Order: sequence, then C-alpha cells, then structure tokens
Amino acid sequence: MPESGYRRIDIGFHAGPVLSLRVPEDQYTALKGALGGSERWHEVESEDATVTLDLSQVIYVRLDTERDRVGF
Repeated sequence: MPESGYRRIDIGFHAGPVLSLRVPEDQYTALKGALGGSERWHEVESEDATVTLDLSQVIYVRLDTERDRVGF
C-alpha cells in the first residue's frame, strides 16, 4: 500500500465519465462490497471530498496498483 495510506481509484459510469479519487483502503473495500449489495446509493470519503454514488450507474472500479512516481 502507498505510504500515504490512500489508494487511487477510477470509477467508470454508464454514461461514460470517469471519477478519479484518492481513498483510504477501508473506503475502497466498502465500495467493492456495496457494488454487490442491494442499496442504490453509497457514500465514499475521499482525500478531499465526500462523494455519493448512484451504484446502478457504476460499470467499473479500477484500483491503481503502481507506486506514485515523480518524473519518468
């Protein structure tokens, strides 16, 4: 896990846009669990915002597994 304790995720929606967030590991795990549930709305606490998602519109969640880099 990155040293900062946050993971970068990209959330893709049915209409096409992508939302990029930096979230704590527990928020990523909770989002994954919510996607398989019956609730429509889910709140995610990111590094700089709280986002409420309509889970019926989410088509993918991408977890960035590369370490943060500066330069090439």
